[in-house]
Amino acid sequence: MKKFTAFLLLAVLLISASLCTSCGDEKTLTIAVPNDTTNEARALLLLEREGVIKLKEGAGITATIRDIVENPLNIKFEEVEAAALPNLLPDVDYAIINSNYAISAGINPVKDSLAMEDSSSAYANLVAVKEGHENDPIVLALMAALKSKQVADYIGKTYDGGVVSVIKDTTDGYDASIDYDALNGQSISIAASPTPHADILKIAADILKAKGITLNIKEFDDYVQPNMVVEEGEIDANFFQHAPYLDDFNKENNTHIVSVGVVHVEPMGLYGGKQSDLKALKK
Repeated sequence: MKKFTAFLLLAVLLISASLCTSCGDEKTLTIAVPNDTTNEARALLLLEREGVIKLKEGAGITATIRDIVENPLNIKFEEVEAAALPNLLPDVDYAIINSNYAISAGINPVKDSLAMEDSSSAYANLVAVKEGHENDPIVLALMAALKSKQVADYIGKTYDGGVVSVIKDTTDGYDASIDYDALNGQSISIAASPTPHADILKIAADILKAKGITLNIKEFDDYVQPNMVVEEGEIDANFFQHAPYLDDFNKENNTHIVSVGVVHVEPMGLYGGKQSDLKALKK
């Protein structure tokens, strides 16, 4: 009897172990998304487009994970500062990353992304200044340089679709209405993310230099300080954000920063970390 009881107990233990092993195969997937309001919404809208989740009606460009109404795979979401996402990629199943941070980390948005959002002009990256300086001649000169054929060509050749120019009517980099002789010897400072913004600005700097104007580029690795230094008057302009983010920032921080023109779009991409393809999201 004792032998039979021991055999029965062993059989139960083996079955339990087998069941635990099979349960372990159904692990929870983890997706890291940006933690700032508008970019988190972009990430969630991309996942909704891919059929992974469903957001409540009307969530739009302010959606957060609390607006998810259907999550059939029971995905766990990690809200992370956008700049930190590439480094976190090996520790999660997937991450949705802004193209500028992907490029800075050596990730090719076109070749390495598993899915990418549409190049919507709603998220075009813009140059911004403190309200009241929109029509300063030196600001207009900067925008003329950024809307040049040289800049549009540089974006197209350098980023292979990971960054997309929205400049439609390119110029030689100069505005005929501006008195460039009066600007000779002046300088303008601009805060920017390192890639691609600072790199694009270097092309504009060469155009302005030919007219005796100095463009001083100050690089920042976060999304908050570039707006604050413009608001406080420490730096004349910045180049890193899109309009929905700027609108939300002004509302939340009572700042007075305005757009003076758009330059390019950086489509947000879904990248594999522990997963190498989308199969885990298609169950």
